[in-house]
Amino acid sequence: MNALVINCSPVRNGATAQIVHIVSEQLKCSYDVKCICIDDFEVNFCKGCRRCHSTAKCIQEADVDLIMQYYEWSDVIISVSPSYWADIPGQFKAFIDRCTPWCNTHEPHAKLSGGKKGYTIALRTGPSMPECERVISSIEHFYSHLEIESCGKLGLCSVEYKEDVAERTDEIKEFCRTLCRGTEGESKKSSGTGA
Repeated sequence: MNALVINCSPVRNGATAQIVHIVSEQLKCSYDVKCICIDDFEVNFCKGCRRCHSTAKCIQEADVDLIMQYYEWSDVIISVSPSYWADIPGQFKAFIDRCTPWCNTHEPHAKLSGGKKGYTIALRTGPSMPECERVISSIEHFYSHLEIESCGKLGLCSVEYKEDVAERTDEIKEFCRTLCRGTEGESKKSSGTGA
C-alpha cells in the first residue's frame, strides 16, 4: 500500500517537517511512503472563474495536477499542518482552492480513485486544543469533497520549534501504529485470514 505524507507548511525544515520525518519513518514498515512539501510546488491562487464547474479542469497551468498525481498514487494520505492564525497555512489553502475541479459538489468533476483514507496531524504553538481542531476540520472538509475518508487525527499543542517535537515523539509513533494496524487488517482481509 502507498502512503503520502504532506508537509502543509512552507517551512521545509521546522517542526512540521520533523513530524513528517517521524511519520514517514514509522510507516515504512507497512507502506511505500512518499513525502512532499507544499512549498516545493508552484500553486497560483484560484481566479474564481468557475469554468472548472463545467469542464472539470482548471484554466491555469501550475503544479496542482502534479500534486494530485501523488494523491492518486496513494492509498493513505497524512496531512501534517501547523496552525497559522488558527487555520491552515495560506500555501496549503491556495492548493485546496485550486482543487475545485475535483470537488464533488458540481458535475462534471475530476475524480480520484475510490477507497482512499485520510489522516491529519495538526500542531500549534499555544496550549489550546480547539485551534488544532480547527486546522483538522479544514483538512477533513477538504478530504470529504475529494471523497477521501477521514480516519484519524492528532492534535499537538505547545509545539513551536523542531526541538519541541522530541517530547511528542511517543504520541506521534502511537498515532502511526494505528495506521500500520489498519494495514495489517487490510492484508488479512485480502488473504482471506481476517476474522
